[in-house]
Amino acid sequence: MINDIISQNKWFRINIITTGGTIEKTYDELEGRLYNRETVIKNRINQRLRLPYTEIIIHSVMSIDSLDMTNEQREVIGEMISSLAKEKHPIVVLHGTDTMQATAELAKKLHPQISVPVIFTGAMKPLGFEDSDALQNVTEALIAAQIIPADYYISFHNRLFKVPAVRKNKKIGTFESFSKNTLG
Repeated sequence: MINDIISQNKWFRINIITTGGTIEKTYDELEGRLYNRETVIKNRINQRLRLPYTEIIIHSVMSIDSLDMTNEQREVIGEMISSLAKEKHPIVVLHGTDTMQATAELAKKLHPQISVPVIFTGAMKPLGFEDSDALQNVTEALIAAQIIPADYYISFHNRLFKVPAVRKNKKIGTFESFSKNTLG
């Protein structure tokens, strides 16, 4: 499959679902705080990445910190994933890291027979910060979405984890597997 992609310069469409979280927070200079207000990913991705063979479609579902997310909001994300999967294009979900695995696990529980790769990713620092890991994580998720089989994953810091059995390790500031489901 990978050789087919490389040799054919195949055109891809990838749906990105935005939900908020650290990756999309912006700094309010007057209050000195970070906020989720609206998606900031579209302009920043288009300005910083060259994607001549990839069409990115942004679907802004909500803009909240994942610690404030309810199960009903997680279900909305799951329904959006299910709806977009019918288009047969991979899906990348931008999500806050604190409860990312909970949303990914619920989406998989609600829609276990997904027909496309669904990759959750986020960042430890907002996209607008110079030392942010956001662009790296989004880029890696976009690449993985084009070459992995249909299922639910978390992509973070050059690792790809199959959902479930993945969690955030706050001590080291990344995700880890707590079983043998690490793919890379």
